Amino acid sequence: MKLKKRRIVLVLILVGAGILVWANYPKLNIISGFASKNLASAHFISGRLYTEIIETDNDMPLIKMAELEKVIGDDVTSSVFGLMERETVCRDGLGCVLINESYDKTQVLLKPKRTRIENNLPFPYGNKGIKDTVFANVDYERLHKAVDFAFSDYENQKTRTVLIAHKNELLTERYIEGFSEKTPVLGWSMTKSVLATVYGILEHQNKISMDFKPFAEDVRMKDLKHTITLNHLLRMQSGLEWDEDYASISDVNKMLFLEADMTKPQRLKQSVAAPTEVWNYSSGTTNLLSGILREHFDSYQEYLDFPYTDFIDKMGMHSMLIETDMSGNFVGSSYAWATTRDWAKFGLLYLNKGNWNGEQLFSPAWSDYVSRPTKNSDGVYGAHFWLNAGGKYPDVPRDLYSANGFQGQRVYIIPSKDLVVVRTGLANEDEFDVNTFLSEVCKAIK
Repeated sequence: MKLKKRRIVLVLILVGAGILVWANYPKLNIISGFASKNLASAHFISGRLYTEIIETDNDMPLIKMAELEKVIGDDVTSSVFGLMERETVCRDGLGCVLINESYDKTQVLLKPKRTRIENNLPFPYGNKGIKDTVFANVDYERLHKAVDFAFSDYENQKTRTVLIAHKNELLTERYIEGFSEKTPVLGWSMTKSVLATVYGILEHQNKISMDFKPFAEDVRMKDLKHTITLNHLLRMQSGLEWDEDYASISDVNKMLFLEADMTKPQRLKQSVAAPTEVWNYSSGTTNLLSGILREHFDSYQEYLDFPYTDFIDKMGMHSMLIETDMSGNFVGSSYAWATTRDWAKFGLLYLNKGNWNGEQLFSPAWSDYVSRPTKNSDGVYGAHFWLNAGGKYPDVPRDLYSANGFQGQRVYIIPSKDLVVVRTGLANEDEFDVNTFLSEVCKAIK
């Protein structure tokens, strides 16, 4: 009798699994792709264990259906019950990339030329360590309670790291077990703000204008694309069609997990509105900007080098890595990695209006530009940065603007409090109480 019951249970489990796979069969390619890419990058870039990544980062509805199939050298393959195997390859200096059968693993790849700055300056400008300055205007007890709150109720809030910087100095930082100040963290869509910064630097160097029309000379374009400028793209108001739904086989999912060249999907879309008429958040737009950036340089090597030589390495953000797609384009929408301290440096660059240790990387007007509300965004969006101008966080200063990424990756810049707050984890804003956390941090600064 017991054996019969076990058989019945086993049959029910198999039937249930079969129904689940059948119902989601069209998505299996994307599910396997997400799992494979996430596993490979988190392991090879952050140095974390596959078992831990599977149990945490990949523990999401549908994604947890996928399983690690095999690891051969720098290659990671995942599948869903043996179906739809997807392979990710990791490359020195370029990060990991989800590949298809057309990818040539034997090809010789160019990579960015990185320069490491060594000096005896303390954070954020050097590697000496952290100053032990005690600020009279900081209520440290209240500040630490705010950090305690961020790390409370881990089952729901899932905070991994927090760093708070004030007046260019690190006030406090905290990490869960398995993470430290040396652990690179995936920024997801915080990468969009990183890519936008490259445009700000080029504009400051008089090498590009936000009025540039990337489609103006394309005779194939017979709709409103001719009028689209870089400004429209940075403000997500180009009027180009795009579906950013992550729960379906949408434009964004097909781009991230099926496309060899991620700069093309948005480029091929038609206009559904005139520029500035609608605001539509689009990862495709950012990768289109990455492609436009590549076309701007005389050589592919210059494209690879510029973000590092004139921005990332110049600031000493040596842990930062922007992964490229199969075609060699920076995946500006989603795939920048950096330690929590280096993400904080990024925020401090904006807090200081583009000035880094005496050198002006972008114009002070650029930080005003990215933090100015975009028409029809209800005060939540600027130019590849998110805003609090519309009062989304009612108890937090309205001048807050931020780089935002999936699952609550955040770099908050609060000029009125001279603050940068970094929070990373696995919970979005419906699970992590941003308003309470940030309001308590701000109240600790008198």
